[in-house]
Amino acid sequence: GREWAGRRAHVLPARCGSGSEGGSQLGSPWPGWLPANSCRRKAERAPAADCPGPARRCVLRGAGEAPAPPLPVPAPGLDLSRALLSGNLSTIPAVSPQPLTYGNGSSGPASAAPTLFRGRKRLSEQNVPYDVKRQRFHSPHCESTLVNQTVPLPEERRYSFPGSIPSPLFHAHYIPDLTGCVPPLRDAPFPDPIETTLPVAKDKLSQQVLELFQACQQQTCDLNKKELCRTELQKEIQRIFPQSRLFLVGSSLNGFGTRSSDGDLCLVVKEEPVNQKTEARHILSLVQKLFCTKLSNYIERPQLIRAKVPIVKFRDKVSCVEFDLNVNNVVGIRNTFLLRTYAYIENRVRPLVLVVKKWASFHDINDASRGTLSSYSLVLMVLHYLQTLPEPILPSLQKNYPESFNPTMQLHLVHQAPRTVPPYLSKNGSTLGDLLVGFFKYYATEFDWSHQMISIREARAIPRPDGIEWRNKFICVEEPFDGTNTARAVHEKQKFDIIKDEFLKSWQRLRDKRDLNCILPVRATIQKR
Repeated sequence: GREWAGRRAHVLPARCGSGSEGGSQLGSPWPGWLPANSCRRKAERAPAADCPGPARRCVLRGAGEAPAPPLPVPAPGLDLSRALLSGNLSTIPAVSPQPLTYGNGSSGPASAAPTLFRGRKRLSEQNVPYDVKRQRFHSPHCESTLVNQTVPLPEERRYSFPGSIPSPLFHAHYIPDLTGCVPPLRDAPFPDPIETTLPVAKDKLSQQVLELFQACQQQTCDLNKKELCRTELQKEIQRIFPQSRLFLVGSSLNGFGTRSSDGDLCLVVKEEPVNQKTEARHILSLVQKLFCTKLSNYIERPQLIRAKVPIVKFRDKVSCVEFDLNVNNVVGIRNTFLLRTYAYIENRVRPLVLVVKKWASFHDINDASRGTLSSYSLVLMVLHYLQTLPEPILPSLQKNYPESFNPTMQLHLVHQAPRTVPPYLSKNGSTLGDLLVGFFKYYATEFDWSHQMISIREARAIPRPDGIEWRNKFICVEEPFDGTNTARAVHEKQKFDIIKDEFLKSWQRLRDKRDLNCILPVRATIQKR
């Protein structure tokens, strides 16, 4: 455990910057992390804390050992093109598990990354209280009338996706096009842009939607915690599968993350598909064993879930984040960047999606493991609604840019596509409040659940297929790349009726009162974040 502790000290985040994920204006490559403090008690763990609180850090060492000298700060950012499977995956051999030997006799190579986070200096802006920094959202500069103008967020380009370890297998030379609207995830130097423009909110309901979004959207420090865990886990997993790469996917990177979002990880061991019932479960059992033994001081409650796509669920004790880890479910990498493009081509999309996710969670219809809707299905439902308006707010990206979102595109090229997609200039001037009311009305009174399927690929409701996956299903939401049903968890009529009833009641209440509190307590939701 000491080797892990030496690399991954107990790091807790500093105060979050204002703005969306990656929205801080700090110049540090890892904003939100503080230098190590001495630990008076041997192997004492720093207490868990939320991001807005003061940061502490505790380095485990043996009695009488002197603190390790600070290491050089790595170069700002982590190369995305190297990180996102940046190379030819075809050169990766098939899965070849190495023998597991724990403790000092580990069969894996010694890690070349000791404590990367020692000696970091806290920048002056991090001393600003969180509430003061949030006030920037209410400034005239932030509430610009420039509709549909989306600009890159300054910190997001600094995050690795998925790896920080250089490897010739994952290397590619790529200079992204700066004309696109999607915030980059890279380290190419260019002047810090201004913050993302949010829509103007003139009515009460729209103001409530924006307030909730600004308070609950994922912050830089939230993403930092997940990325730190991913980086360290990748190093440990590579002792078993040397050529593997661990991806951070899902809401953490697709633009729809919240302060409370879990982390989704995809372990890619080879380019070829993996049998999810046999090979994936075997690989995950080895990962679970690693978590239960060598990493038991840092990973708690590792649980192998034998679903259609099996996962290992676990909690990282250092970051206090819950994670789901799958093997070779590469469609999650593709849809992460598709959704990320949708999130940033129109500035009303992200606030609307966040409020719908919070609403569904409050009404207990946002848990696929309990037979209701997954967050992914909810996001697709919002995007589909915005595509099907008489004057659409979103297009079908897969129709308009088929080369950029080709489901057969090599994985190391997937991240390049969003950079070339410009903002979508919709003629629809509806407010956030109007769109939220319309969303509930659409699914309460207009959408035909019995005969139609939600498809953002087609940008319309299409007839249900006659395949076995769609037969006798209450809700059909098409996965835009592999064509599966993302809402297959809703398999009980009782749960389906509850979902429909919540849509109907929420539409009626919101239509009559035009107050978000009538369907979702705003203050309590913000405090709970």
